[in-house]
Amino acid sequence: MIKCHLSRLMGERKLKIADVARDTGLHRNTVTLLYDETAARVDLDAIDRLCSYFGIPVGELFEHLAGEKEQVSKP
Repeated sequence: MIKCHLSRLMGERKLKIADVARDTGLHRNTVTLLYDETAARVDLDAIDRLCSYFGIPVGELFEHLAGEKEQVSKP
């Protein structure tokens, strides 16, 4: 499973989704999906913009949790 630390990074800096979307030029929906950790795919440009914006390497934005599977709720 891949864990996205965007919500933690934003919380530490007291940023809103609208702030990050405006400052990075990313679509608000892209930021929301990453914030909520519901994104199925992420464009490399989006990762690059976020890493540049926060001044961090990719490994601080995403983390691979070996052996853990995402829980999918069944309707």
